Amino acid sequence: MTGLTLKDIRKSYGSVDVLHGIDLEIKEGEFVVFVGPSGCGKSTLLRMIAGLENITGGDMYIDGQLVNDVPPSKRGIAMVFQSYALYPHMTVYDNMAFGMKIAGENKQEIDRRVRAAAESLQLTKYLDRLPKALSGGQRQRVAIGRAICRNPKVFLFDEPLSNLDAALRVATRIEIARLNEQMADTTMIYVTHDQVEAMTLADRIVVLSAGNIEQVGAPLELYERPANLFVAKFIGSPAMNVIPAKITDAGTSTTVTLTGGKSVTLDIPTPVSEKGKTASFGVRPEDLRIAGATDDYLFEGEVAIVESLGEVTLLYIEGLVPNEPIIVKLPGTHDVTRGQKMHFSAERSKLHLFDADGRTYRK
Repeated sequence: MTGLTLKDIRKSYGSVDVLHGIDLEIKEGEFVVFVGPSGCGKSTLLRMIAGLENITGGDMYIDGQLVNDVPPSKRGIAMVFQSYALYPHMTVYDNMAFGMKIAGENKQEIDRRVRAAAESLQLTKYLDRLPKALSGGQRQRVAIGRAICRNPKVFLFDEPLSNLDAALRVATRIEIARLNEQMADTTMIYVTHDQVEAMTLADRIVVLSAGNIEQVGAPLELYERPANLFVAKFIGSPAMNVIPAKITDAGTSTTVTLTGGKSVTLDIPTPVSEKGKTASFGVRPEDLRIAGATDDYLFEGEVAIVESLGEVTLLYIEGLVPNEPIIVKLPGTHDVTRGQKMHFSAERSKLHLFDADGRTYRK
């Protein structure tokens, strides 16, 4: 088993700073997922771990060994890219065996590892085929199998499912989850922009923004207790609704006045000194429910768009935040029409509050 330690890791391209001092401890056998918007530095960080990008500053340790100047081939790492990078003239067997042949492994060991990897990835019957005779999902499994055969200390995945269609993404994601269970002692680091992949695969998620770590934690921890407004809006789909507010009473509970004049009391403590300050009120689309006009509702608005998806219905509500609809995610189907005025409520325990700098007021 192998862990990784990143201490003040920095990356610059000339005068452009890409990573601004990353501190991260990845435990042995952990499945860690890097997420963040395009350009946040997640793939750059992964490539630095692999040794494909030089480290501008800081120290990186793999299995306790400083690896800043260790070449990729000596780090005990296998990487799976979003493009399969298979040799088109080689069979599946030869693609999976190629790295071991170059390393000088004996034929019996190569055959054992290839067939074991093929069995775990359900590729045994395809070993004699060329890549062109495989589907996209099968090709990606071959790329994963090639990595397994190297018996690495650490697996790195760089958006491996992004080139697959929706059905293949689901099937291959399940294969990766099974692989993680079978190789429970192997450390895996996975880069993705897909919320579902991150939430279902990760032991911990690392949320990056503009070259900095915003929060590290278990998937549900980030979903339920985001550290700041960025994480709150990034984790979850559709994103958390955010409404400008003003703190009108502070203390062991907090009263805020939302845009539109509605006052809401939250079971969230804030210092008395926060009274009168601006804030941001947050509620997730799936936590909102339709309320009657006489009920204790959070806000009212007019339905601008109705999206009926079968298992859920999405309502886009206008009239509360200028140029930004509030999204309501309701289970099942609902008889709602465009232009209808409605009231919405939510459990007070599901509500969030952020200060003027975007930091979470802790419950």
